[in-house]
Amino acid sequence: MSLQPSPEDRFTFGLWTVGWQARDPFGDATRPPVDPVETVHRLAELGAYGVTFHDDDLLAVGSDRDEQVRRFRTALDETGLAVPMVTTNLFTHPVFKDGGFTSNDRSVRRYALRKVMRNLDLAAELGASTYVFWGGREGSETDAAKDVRSALDRYREGLDTLAEYVLDRGYGLRFALEPKPNEPRGDILLPTIGHALAFISTLEHADMVGVNPEVGHEQMAGLNFVHGISQALWQGKLFHIDLNGQHGPKYDQDLVFGHGDLLSAFFLVDLLENGGPGGSPAYDGPRHFDYKPLRTEDMTGVWSSAADNMRTYLLLKERARAFRADPEVQQALVDSRVGELATPTLGDGETFADLLADPSAFEDFDADAVGARGLGFGRLDQLAVEHALGAR
Repeated sequence: MSLQPSPEDRFTFGLWTVGWQARDPFGDATRPPVDPVETVHRLAELGAYGVTFHDDDLLAVGSDRDEQVRRFRTALDETGLAVPMVTTNLFTHPVFKDGGFTSNDRSVRRYALRKVMRNLDLAAELGASTYVFWGGREGSETDAAKDVRSALDRYREGLDTLAEYVLDRGYGLRFALEPKPNEPRGDILLPTIGHALAFISTLEHADMVGVNPEVGHEQMAGLNFVHGISQALWQGKLFHIDLNGQHGPKYDQDLVFGHGDLLSAFFLVDLLENGGPGGSPAYDGPRHFDYKPLRTEDMTGVWSSAADNMRTYLLLKERARAFRADPEVQQALVDSRVGELATPTLGDGETFADLLADPSAFEDFDADAVGARGLGFGRLDQLAVEHALGAR
């Protein structure tokens, strides 16, 4: 397997990733700004498939909108890079300090909707298929300041309105909500994949809304990202995914993919590429890297880190393929009855009445004997570790 990325791998990056100037709450920028046109060309040279952006990444305040879009589109045409996803910045400007869709100030909510509508037009113009909503400012620091039930009403109203706009214009865009538990707000609404999925079920056009989970965001909350992605796939709601690295429940680190919980990254790539071990389908969307090059790096290090994301993913993809093909792993899966979980608990046509009438299900069931039987999960995990480390 080649470790040289190609467009067929469907790797994408946001302008805000390699374009991050490394400014943080405690220090000024350590790198100069990067022209979006340069980013497009450099990513194409590295073997990426596409590029994504917030409106403010591409259209700097005071810039000529038409000229910036023209330059960007020319670069896309010259390199063949796609724009699979677009999003809107509703978090940087001071006007959004209390959120966009859920601000207590009605005028801010109306402004936020208009800002998104303007960018939906651009997303459609550039051929995007997914539109992401990250509500980084939709939340609060004190429970006294926010009526959460009203905030969720306004969140739903905003998304329903924008869905109607997309349908009216015939854009064909799907929406993806990006959960995060906290930072920059003390507590953010829709903090996890589960919260987002529950909220989506209340929307008028729930069929066109899914999720865009991020590795670090779920791991910040101490959650199992592979489990969350599995549930999103199970519900047909994994519309997009953000890949990066994170060291447990702390601030959002946005490390290079795999430069955190490596074993979780291995299982994630295995799931995305190969589907569940019981035969559930794989993921067919872009592999999007939402990371930040270390603040210590110069521009040479920035472009090297972009390549590192793709190389690490391809290494793990190769390891996951070897893991699935290993006869010892296949036997261990059988011994652990992993595939048996796909068999319905009730037989074909069986009802609860049949279950009650079956003595083998309870009266004659030897719970002590079955409870004493080992499942071999430790062996499976060790085999995964050895494949992830390239020892097998």
